[in-house]
Amino acid sequence: MEIQRYKLTIAYRGTAYHGWQKQLPNKYYKGPAPTGGLEGIPTVQETLAVAIQAVVKHQVNLVGSSRTDTGVHAKGQVAHFDTHMTQIPLIGLQRAINSRLPADIDVRRIEPVPPTFDAISSTASKRYQYFLWNDRRKPVYFSDLAWHWWHRLDVDAMKDAAARFVGTHDFASFAKSGHGRESTVRTVYACDISYRPPRFVFGVEGSGFLWNMVRIMVGTLVQVGMGTYEPEEITRMLESKDRTAAGHTAPAHGLFLQWIKFKPADVADAPQGDQN
Repeated sequence: MEIQRYKLTIAYRGTAYHGWQKQLPNKYYKGPAPTGGLEGIPTVQETLAVAIQAVVKHQVNLVGSSRTDTGVHAKGQVAHFDTHMTQIPLIGLQRAINSRLPADIDVRRIEPVPPTFDAISSTASKRYQYFLWNDRRKPVYFSDLAWHWWHRLDVDAMKDAAARFVGTHDFASFAKSGHGRESTVRTVYACDISYRPPRFVFGVEGSGFLWNMVRIMVGTLVQVGMGTYEPEEITRMLESKDRTAAGHTAPAHGLFLQWIKFKPADVADAPQGDQN
């Protein structure tokens, strides 16, 4: 029986979900009982897996590249799964899965990849965006997609500070305690800020990220914009390797996983199929 691995590119609005990773109910969960085939707390991974299983008619192990937190969104999350149901055309597979998903999750692309591809270990880099609405008026039509901050911010100081994150550093000061990683050294390839009043978009591309790393970076940059910190203090924060040295953590709902890039050798040998 031929087994094929498929790579999925997924967009979702994370507002209604307790992050990407499947979670069983616990004493802190006060939401409604799971329905529609779900066993645990509503998460993107389990919701998507249930939809896939309804199409391929067997259990799947859906592996996602990034474990986005509760309320975080994605434009280009990537996951993979294996199936022997290779007779289903790609476009039909994509449409069948999407027809079983709620309106806030969409499989944007499905493509066959070699068995060496792994959504986690094949990752080369990722880029996150953070959306901040800087105006006295609230973003009432998309309040779950942007952090509302009405105080005036010093854009030039923030851009100066953002550039100091670029490079290979120990980001222990910018990680939530309990992150569970042996090493807190990461490489940031780009950290940029786009400002078109009243919209701020922070972009951070890196080799990988620690728990809450981007949100702490953004929260700290906003405090630079407020004058709480000087741009050059970013270097001191990095060198201290102490979470208390850095700034606040920005709220989850302004964060988007924009895209993920992979090592070419892990995807180059995949057979090509029709895809819309």
